[in-house]
Amino acid sequence: TILFCRACLALLAMPIYLLSFLGIWEPFCRKVFFPFFLEKLSAIHQRKTKKQKQELFRNLLDFKSPSGELKLLEIGTGCGANFQFYPPGCKVTCTDINPNFQQGLSRSMNKNQHVHYEPFLVAAGEDLHQVPSGSVDAVICTLVLCSVRNVNGTLKEALRVLRPGGAFYFLEHVAADHSSWKYFWQQICYPTWKLVFDGCCLTRELWKNLEQAQFSELNLQHISVTLPWTPIQPHIIGYAVK
Repeated sequence: TILFCRACLALLAMPIYLLSFLGIWEPFCRKVFFPFFLEKLSAIHQRKTKKQKQELFRNLLDFKSPSGELKLLEIGTGCGANFQFYPPGCKVTCTDINPNFQQGLSRSMNKNQHVHYEPFLVAAGEDLHQVPSGSVDAVICTLVLCSVRNVNGTLKEALRVLRPGGAFYFLEHVAADHSSWKYFWQQICYPTWKLVFDGCCLTRELWKNLEQAQFSELNLQHISVTLPWTPIQPHIIGYAVK
């Protein structure tokens, strides 16, 4: 049944599959479609998760360095949807593997001038070699682990750049319960969704990766975000301490 439904969905998305076969879709997606789509989705997601994000980031100042500074590194910054929740005066290093979010990112920066922005880094989550080890107080990662090539490698890099006692903050959509209709729907959408939305994977059980990472403390909650007619409602939220 899943394979049949996948085939039906692929037929509906056949123009995109054809463009992908011709090598046209991926560059168009990364440069035009996905930055536009992500900015729109981020605005909707932000409205649905504003209270959860306020609660998540309210203790950021608890992790400032002994000097009193708070240095944040954001993996997969995208359009800068988290800036409004950061404490005034903190220093933020934005990273993303896709440099084509600049217009939306600039708008977010202009709206949130209470934050000091370090130079932008084009970098994958699995390779943050431009960032020295133990140099940041907190790493932020929201709606990113679904699309990185190596989840464990990204968490390993987050641990490396964090100073001892620093924290890794996350808000990610994840696989639904395997016995649910939501998971059935995720399995059907998986191949086409991944193609259309720049590598986004619907069925990752990211809480398992976090549990297996070498954090000394993990605070994690499973929540549901009301996003009707999408397969990305199940989420995890929380922070882990190095």
